[in-house]
Amino acid sequence: MTHYDTIVIGGGPAGMMATISSAFHGKKTLLIEKNKRLGKKLAGTGGGRCNVTNNGSLDDLLAGIPGNGRFLYSVFSQFDNHDIINFFEDNGCALKVEDHGRMFPVTDKSRSIIACLEDKIQELGATIKTQTEVVSVKKMDDLFHVKSSDESLTSHQVVVTTGGKTYPSTGSTGFGHDLARHFKLAVTPLESAESPLLTDFNHKALQGISLDEVTLSYDKHVITHDLLFTHFGLSGPAALRMSSFVKGGEELRLDLLPQVTSDDLLGYLEKEREKSLKNALKAKLPERLADFLAQDLPEKVKQLDPKQLLDLVDKIKAMPIPVTGKMSLAKSFVTKGGVDLKEINPKTLESKKVAGLHFAGEVLDINAHTGGFNITSALCTGWVAGSQYPNSWS
Repeated sequence: MTHYDTIVIGGGPAGMMATISSAFHGKKTLLIEKNKRLGKKLAGTGGGRCNVTNNGSLDDLLAGIPGNGRFLYSVFSQFDNHDIINFFEDNGCALKVEDHGRMFPVTDKSRSIIACLEDKIQELGATIKTQTEVVSVKKMDDLFHVKSSDESLTSHQVVVTTGGKTYPSTGSTGFGHDLARHFKLAVTPLESAESPLLTDFNHKALQGISLDEVTLSYDKHVITHDLLFTHFGLSGPAALRMSSFVKGGEELRLDLLPQVTSDDLLGYLEKEREKSLKNALKAKLPERLADFLAQDLPEKVKQLDPKQLLDLVDKIKAMPIPVTGKMSLAKSFVTKGGVDLKEINPKTLESKKVAGLHFAGEVLDINAHTGGFNITSALCTGWVAGSQYPNSWS
């Protein structure tokens, strides 16, 4: 029976970084992945370009991780987004910054990120087993017994980095949650986050319209980012971010021109009173959206009565959009919910009940916005979990 100091289960960003960290700290390390290649889900992120992190401050990071981000204070004090940037730069994978602090490889290829991580694992002498599925994990006499589809292994430490339940085609089946339950750890309810929103709205008329820097709000949640109208509702970063705070049954408000006050907009329309309403609106908004807003109203601005004018301004500044639900877990980017953080030591990411059992990445009850925040959480928790020495270390 082959023995390792550390066995990492799951070859996504958290698993690859946990393997690197473990090997860097001198431990004999094995990474097990059931797919043919490492980083299958990572390969598709950022439209295949891989938005690997965000270059913001600690406050920016925490704001980008609405799902229990504060739990990561201790993690980020050990390894943060700037350490991620340095890691890739130091290992020959140059990064570039785009809008909203998003960091991408200069090659614009996610393969560059995955290859960099794989090369580092091999350089540090860790072992990778792909196309290998873990069947069970048990603990006896301070040793973990990890049974895979083709062999039995032992280790002092196990790091579970199996992801959530989104995009099951990438291998995210919820195995890590089953493993946590096997060891009597609580798992919070799972739902989709960073998910397109289903709405009860005039989709067909607006389908395909893309808007830059609009504001979507509900209750105390106010998100200013890009938005896309689709055949089923709303997508784009603003909708994906809002999905963390809604389930269905809520009414959102959409401000199409957040940089302009209602009074200024009213003043603008009154100044353009001789123009056709469509032309006046086209100067501020995409043509199809202007047509949509102008339908059922008089042709010229000056023909609108005061109430019609105020209602139009209200619609532009606070368009009501009823949410009926969001896409399923299988069609969403991120899983909300996971291994309950009350079960986990925030400094070491070790289970409080089972010594030597660590969790990192999306398997935990942590979810973040798009923009590099989820991968940041995965890489940082992976590094910290992999750097630990179990008490049973010998």
